[in-house]
Amino acid sequence: MRSQRPAVAVVGATGAAGGTLVRILGERSFPASTLDLYASARSAGRRVSTHLGDVEVRALSGDALRGADIVFFAAGAGTSRRHAPAVAEAGGIAVDKSSAYRMDPAVPLVVPEVNPETLREHRGIVANPNCVAIPLSIVLAPLHRAYGVRHVTAATYQAATGAGLGLAEELETQTRDDAAGTPPTARVYPHVLHGNVVPGGWTMMGADTEEEVKVIAETRRVLGAPDLRMSVTTVRVPVSVGHSAAVWVDLDAAADPDGVRALLGKSAGIVVVDDPATQRYPMPRSVAGSDDVQVGRIRRDTGRENGIALFFSADNLRKGAATNAVQVAELLLRDG
Repeated sequence: MRSQRPAVAVVGATGAAGGTLVRILGERSFPASTLDLYASARSAGRRVSTHLGDVEVRALSGDALRGADIVFFAAGAGTSRRHAPAVAEAGGIAVDKSSAYRMDPAVPLVVPEVNPETLREHRGIVANPNCVAIPLSIVLAPLHRAYGVRHVTAATYQAATGAGLGLAEELETQTRDDAAGTPPTARVYPHVLHGNVVPGGWTMMGADTEEEVKVIAETRRVLGAPDLRMSVTTVRVPVSVGHSAAVWVDLDAAADPDGVRALLGKSAGIVVVDDPATQRYPMPRSVAGSDDVQVGRIRRDTGRENGIALFFSADNLRKGAATNAVQVAELLLRDG
């Protein structure tokens, strides 16, 4: 790092993840000397409250990022591909939330609780994993270290904000329309989401959704387990914030559910919430606004010899995106 009080910029600052990132920089008192905010031309001129005061959003153009030490990219992959290399060439570091560099072997894909050592390999660009791959990796990593993970099956329950503010707003409109007896319409998404669950909505890649392909590939990379067998079905649900997943893990060694609870309970980034008898388990409403991954419903998977079943929830805008990126920047500062 060029400075312990870096000049910081956020690209995509008015989107769901970008706006959350700006707030988290303030919550964590990130020691930025300056903070510049960029978004599309239609958002230019808007003023955003930050921990360094009100900042006017500007349209991103030319070499606007050349003087920044750390640039958080919370826009699309195309924007990152156009501008992140220029940040690196100018001596700054791009922390990219998009999918642009996640599978680039020259770019570390980092979850600080799992593989912080890979940051040493960066060449000016660091990638942030997918909003499901992050909490899934956090849950699987301690199990993999303690028992060895042989196979993972997961079904996700992904919130509307994972697809952007547009779908979250459309879900609110659909909810009001249904309550008023007006047939809801779908414009942002292929289907009406309110009162529905959709096992798709992403681009298809053969028989799998693009999201399923991403979750598998990125989780393997974060865990350093390229041959890990995984089966994933991604589902969009009528929830505003908070991704969840039901997960079945086939281990190399036998594991007792109590031992798994103890192991996960002492693992970074995890809070065990597991008392079904009193109706305590992870839920999206419980994790909204939190940076922890809640894990519960931990029990034997009786269909596998060394199987464990569990359920997790995490705030997709925070730990699933923005908080992870800010934690990466904190590590960069800490390690110089």
